[in-house]
Amino acid sequence: MADRVHRGGCLCGSVSFEAEEPLRHVIACHCSQCRRTSGHFWAATSVPLGRFRLTRESAALRWFRSSPAATRGFCSTCGASLFWKPEGEPRIAIAAGALDGPTGLALSTHIHTEGAGDYYAPEGPPPAPGGPAPARLACACLCGGSAFDLPGPAGPITACHCLQCRKLSGHYSASFDADETTLVWQRRSTLAEYETPGKGRRGFCQHCGSSLWFRSAAGEFSVEAGCITGPSGGLLAAHIFAACKGDYYRLDDGLPQSDFG
Repeated sequence: MADRVHRGGCLCGSVSFEAEEPLRHVIACHCSQCRRTSGHFWAATSVPLGRFRLTRESAALRWFRSSPAATRGFCSTCGASLFWKPEGEPRIAIAAGALDGPTGLALSTHIHTEGAGDYYAPEGPPPAPGGPAPARLACACLCGGSAFDLPGPAGPITACHCLQCRKLSGHYSASFDADETTLVWQRRSTLAEYETPGKGRRGFCQHCGSSLWFRSAAGEFSVEAGCITGPSGGLLAAHIFAACKGDYYRLDDGLPQSDFG
């Protein structure tokens, strides 16, 4: 038995788990699949299956085969991105944002950095603006069951490190303000909504788990930057709820930080 057991789960509590130490340090993945699923980019630790167990498993836990090499586990009630299970390997990757309390881990490396969005850099300050600003933004979930477009460019993009955003995205979120009335839906047969504890609502795909948008209790609307399928024309501009950030990563891009919203 390990000296320490890490516990975690989704935001709504439908899925919970335990993982015994040692856990691998955290790896951040910027591939298009991880960005689409999380709404920004994904970060995960990993543990052998023999040291992992579900302590609450309900029908809410769903698995989506995102490629021949892996399946992704998410909560179909709240949309939290939780697991990545490689085919043929006796291990499971766990979203670092899904872990409860201090992790004692560190972000060790970034992978698939060539897939990063145009609005941020995997490390250091955001890139300089480049290319023509897109007149419209095409957005979609990973499986394609929900898709919409809206006027571009994205403009300023805000990263949020609150516990809610970290639990749902698996790392932390990045989104931009939008006028909800300008969205033009092509498909939304898989769209689901979850009412957060603060009476906001989050839109996500109930088939693949991709995070799409957030509507506050006051009606303010924002779109997850990771669901944009092409150039965003935006730039990461600030970090909010920085006091709630995970202990396994640093904010090293020099952008303004606020401990609150």
